[in-house]
Amino acid sequence: MELIPAAVEAFSEKYTSPESGLMYKLNRETHLKFELPHMLSGQVQGEFLRIVSHMIRPRRVLELGTYTGYSAICLAAGLTTDGILHTIDVNEELETLCHQYFEASGNADKIKMHIGKAADIIAQLDEVFDLVFIDADKAGYVHYYDQVWDKLRPGGFILADNVLYHGQVLAPESEQGSQAKAMVRFCEKVLADDRAEQVLLTIRDGVLMIRKK
Repeated sequence: MELIPAAVEAFSEKYTSPESGLMYKLNRETHLKFELPHMLSGQVQGEFLRIVSHMIRPRRVLELGTYTGYSAICLAAGLTTDGILHTIDVNEELETLCHQYFEASGNADKIKMHIGKAADIIAQLDEVFDLVFIDADKAGYVHYYDQVWDKLRPGGFILADNVLYHGQVLAPESEQGSQAKAMVRFCEKVLADDRAEQVLLTIRDGVLMIRKK
């Protein structure tokens, strides 16, 4: 399903700040060398993440799902001078590439990459986060939400990616795949949580922005 018409996407890209040379290079390398390049945030969503980071000026950020590091670099852009971004991914084969681009971004000293299962690593992090970006396995979103909630400061934000899941969430439940069903369960959970307030943004594949009251 085409969630956003190509003409609207092109118009949005035209009037969004362009990728830096570094981000363009990472975007191209991801598309040329790796499977599932659509997992990369890209220009519009990447710029959204970068601006949110500058708005919040977070001291601690948690990212679940690093992939090739594009979103991590965007999220690290607005960190305070003593800020740290923890990013977690299960795929160790991407670690070298990520570190190369983290170094080139100038924020390598602020980005700590963890390889392993997100649930295990989150439990080991003794941090209070200002911002959390969830972009990992869709079936795990509900659990990750519960797991990070007590580590998120009051007034802190969670951004959950892919909540529209290619438009499959709009289909009757009987026609939804397991990933789409997981996204609906997650959105329903957040909607029912009176500790949170949220807005679903129709950026790219859908971003649910959640604020801890």
